[in-house]
Order: sequence, then structure tokens, then C-alpha cells
Amino acid sequence: MAVRFAGGEGYMKCTSCHVNVLSEDNFTKFACPACLKDEIVRCESCRRKSNIYVCSCGFEGP
Repeated sequence: MAVRFAGGEGYMKCTSCHVNVLSEDNFTKFACPACLKDEIVRCESCRRKSNIYVCSCGFEGP
């Protein structure tokens, strides 16, 4: 599974809003349900609002 981190060590961004989730208490990460290759990272706010995320394979999810 490819893990994509932006900004170097100590920084992991939400796939939807690109906020640094390592400073948050409640985020989740999981393999893309379509390709199982990329990791999707979701902050609490985007999960709660069901904001769309897009994987590099083209899969879109809430």
C-alpha cells in the first residue's frame, strides 16, 4: 500500500481538505476501497460532513 505524506515527516494530510491530521485527535486512514493501493486519510470534520475524497485511481467516496 502506497502511503502518501505531504510536507515531510510529522505531516499527514486529509485527502479531502489537506489539513494536517497529525495535530488532530480523531482522524482515520484506510486503503482505497477500489484499488487497495493508496491510503485515504480523513480528518474528523470531513468525515462528519461527508466531504468527497478522490483516490489517485479515480475512485470517489464520501
